[in-house]
Amino acid sequence: MVQFDVFLVRALRAVVEVAVLALLGQGLLAVLAGKARQQNFVYQLFQVVTRPVVRAVRFITPRFILDRHIPLVSFFLLLWLWLTLAFVKRFLCALHGVNC
Repeated sequence: MVQFDVFLVRALRAVVEVAVLALLGQGLLAVLAGKARQQNFVYQLFQVVTRPVVRAVRFITPRFILDRHIPLVSFFLLLWLWLTLAFVKRFLCALHGVNC
């Protein structure tokens, strides 16, 4: 049972890492490509990966936050989630005396 808990937290952290890195890549590519980013294949691929996260954040945030700021809010929320999962993993390992 201990291994399953740690495995679950590690798997969630991996999913969050992929989303954070995709948002970071999308942001960097938006800066580099400028207005032509919508025709860029890699940018579109990043959009496909990050679309579920961005939609979820849009759903939970108030309407006065502009749509163009939602990816940035998503990035920081995912970053905080990643850090929280790191502390949870460390707590689970310490609680059960497992060397992670």
